[in-house]
Amino acid sequence: MNKGVQVLGLGLFFLGMVNCKPEPKENKAQEKVAVKVEETAQVVEHTILSKKPEGVAVPDGMVWVSGTTFKQGAVNSDKMAMDHEKPAIDVTVDGFFMDATEVTNAQFAAFVKATGYITVAEKGIEWEELKKQVPPGTEKPHDSILQPGSLTFKKAKSTVPNLYDFSQWWNWTIGADWKHPNGPKSTIKGKDNYPVVQVSYEDALAYCEWANRRLPTEAEWELASRAGSYGTIYNWGDDESVLKEKANTWEGEFPVENIIADGFELRAPVKSYPPNAYGLYDMAGNVWEWTSDWYNTNYYKEISDRNTVLINPAGAVAPFTPNNPLAKERVIKGGSFLCSASYCASYRVSARMGSSMDSSLEHTGFRTVATVHMLEKN
Repeated sequence: MNKGVQVLGLGLFFLGMVNCKPEPKENKAQEKVAVKVEETAQVVEHTILSKKPEGVAVPDGMVWVSGTTFKQGAVNSDKMAMDHEKPAIDVTVDGFFMDATEVTNAQFAAFVKATGYITVAEKGIEWEELKKQVPPGTEKPHDSILQPGSLTFKKAKSTVPNLYDFSQWWNWTIGADWKHPNGPKSTIKGKDNYPVVQVSYEDALAYCEWANRRLPTEAEWELASRAGSYGTIYNWGDDESVLKEKANTWEGEFPVENIIADGFELRAPVKSYPPNAYGLYDMAGNVWEWTSDWYNTNYYKEISDRNTVLINPAGAVAPFTPNNPLAKERVIKGGSFLCSASYCASYRVSARMGSSMDSSLEHTGFRTVATVHMLEKN
């Protein structure tokens, strides 16, 4: 890898954006970090909005997610659960509407046509901004590297002994963007019903503003994914043997060979797999989905010490990632077509990862939510 690409890959992109990065081992330095968490939650009387209010119509393409109190985070039986998913915390979440599918290419194209919006991946990289997120003294890459582009996946030619080195399967690709998700020669023509990818957090927020929607919180996302099943590892239960029938994931030796038992090597059209009990598609696998929460590896531990129920929690008030302290990351949920049972199994409901806010990758998209209050204001 040449030095310019390495700066980008290890500085801003590869450190902050991974498909399934293993949880770093705990160390004394991490244990001493004081982390701010959601400070607005209080022990108060709260009437949960569970059922959809009468007279409120379900928006096109959305479903109602019933509100309740549940345990957010890893269930005790989940042997793949990582430290940043536990211990599970008690949360109360009011009901809301959620997109039945990930936002599609067609939907995002309508937004771009209406607004003229230009995504982050379509803009040149500002070195003055980038160097704030890389180690001091990092040499500026050549201008030929700081061109519009994004990260694309590449298979490894042979077994990868070190799965912590995710630069082995990610390429910084000039010309990759939402219209060319796998690189400049790729296209989304004929793929209107595929999830839009190569969209950053900023891009997702811009779409939400246009559509009078917002991104879900992590708690909302988990509630929606569980769809009434609060003690299982997956949103369909605990049986991993049916994975190929339930989700688009990586099957085979990652990142060398995908045997495609589920029918798709990369992204799949939305609704290619059965929905969960609420009628939500692809809440496991296919593409990662942005949430509004800061990614903070200590969040669950800090919250559990409070011994209280959080009401509509918005997550940590500050980001923290021990192996990438300069990055500002948001939580992504659901896993993707690159998630492997032998690696991190991030199609589990509680699985969570951090992604840099200005990142865009070919396996990351989003879906939106709307509250009753938001619709009443419209």
